[in-house]
Amino acid sequence: MTTQVNKDKRCISPIVVENEEYLKDRIGIGTSFDLGVRKIKVLKKNVHIYFLNGLCDTSFIIQLLKEIVEINDKEKSYESNAKDVIENRLIHQQVEIGKDMDKVVDQLLSGLIIIMVEGENTCFIVDVRSYPGRSPQEPDTEKVIRGARDGYTENIIENTALTRRRIRDERLRHEIFQVGERSKTDICIAYLQDVANPELIEIIKKEIKAIEIDGIPMADKTIEEFLVKQGWNPYPLVRYTERPDVAATHILEGHVIIMVDTSPSVIITPTTLFHHVQHAEEYRQTPAVGMFLRWVRFFGIIASLFLVPLWYLFVQNQGLLPDALNFIGPNEDDYNVPLILQIIIANLGIDMLRMAAIHTPTPLSTAMGLIAAALIGQIAIDVGLFSAEVILYVAVAAIGSFATPSYELSVANKQANLFLLLAVFLFGVPGFVIGLTLYILFLVSIRSLNTPYLWPFLPFDLHAVIQILFRVSVPVNRTRPQITHPRNKKKQPSRKPVLN
Repeated sequence: MTTQVNKDKRCISPIVVENEEYLKDRIGIGTSFDLGVRKIKVLKKNVHIYFLNGLCDTSFIIQLLKEIVEINDKEKSYESNAKDVIENRLIHQQVEIGKDMDKVVDQLLSGLIIIMVEGENTCFIVDVRSYPGRSPQEPDTEKVIRGARDGYTENIIENTALTRRRIRDERLRHEIFQVGERSKTDICIAYLQDVANPELIEIIKKEIKAIEIDGIPMADKTIEEFLVKQGWNPYPLVRYTERPDVAATHILEGHVIIMVDTSPSVIITPTTLFHHVQHAEEYRQTPAVGMFLRWVRFFGIIASLFLVPLWYLFVQNQGLLPDALNFIGPNEDDYNVPLILQIIIANLGIDMLRMAAIHTPTPLSTAMGLIAAALIGQIAIDVGLFSAEVILYVAVAAIGSFATPSYELSVANKQANLFLLLAVFLFGVPGFVIGLTLYILFLVSIRSLNTPYLWPFLPFDLHAVIQILFRVSVPVNRTRPQITHPRNKKKQPSRKPVLN
């Protein structure tokens, strides 16, 4: 009966055996092999130490046990307060007092150890977590020629440290929440207190706290779907990055970063379309070289969107071509399959190759590429399944999609490309014009956390447009982008924090 009352009230009992019974019933102490308890006596008081194998640093626990056990040898008076003596012997920088069993359960399952002393209605919670993971490495999707080689990992503690290393400002805030009734996943939002828009911070906090779900094993992607409520819109409404330097740059501009434990990528909010077309490499080179790289990337993105639909439009309407370009378009004798089917099959084939490359072991991926290019592609042309010109333009468009820094944006552009292609196939020139108009109107209608997706073109901001088209030197760029509505608009030292 006492145990039931204790369970309902969720308070810590001064009788440690009752707490043990509660934990056996609640989380399976004694049933789950990875949950354990070490029972010792200190100053004639029963002390229980609960731990979770695999998420704790065993060396720390052993050292703490040595310090606690030695109390019996060094403390001659049994009248000493066992709780105070043990607290002074906990040689760790993170020791917290727990007052209820709900918190005990949450912290224990997160990898912290719980120390309960007989006769006390509180406990000690010691952070000795050591999550399994890998060391920070350069992300495969965001490589640079010059620059840092570290990247975020699946450990949220390491990720906050990597960010703090680059922004050692006392106004940098890391606020942590837990999401998931069963998973209890840690989520951290990072921002500069005197720069980030308070309304944006409150919106993100409110949305995160309102999430009700069993768990988020897909981590940041699940949080994104709750946060921006994307629906069937294929275009990314947040930006992902695995580079700490990119995340730190956006924090300094007034963005809010969302980190989710178990995910090596972080979410940048708010973002527009043009946040997805920039790359760290542009800022690791001189302004002239960075601008050249940016324009080459822009050309690739535009090609991935419009090259194939435009080519197919000109092939279907040869009268639109000037005499100097009348060589465009294959001869009818070169193929046996309609061009529209060739283009669709070729695009599907490229997507299949992309997925196959992801799932193929690295030593075999090169061989797979050679087979696809040298055998399948050439033989398909020789037998008349594909026209060589179709392969050319589809390949150029595919290279443009690979040059797109954001994987999510490249896939969305591919769907837009298919939409424009079908519009041209069904309605010709009017279909292309109407399809392009609908596509632009669709982008104009998108808003991410009350942020216009096509800013700075709509609404127009000349200063921001220049910064997008040209890689401006850092000393010249003295203001933060207005789209984040920063509290401090100028990038200059200010030691007085803005709190109101």
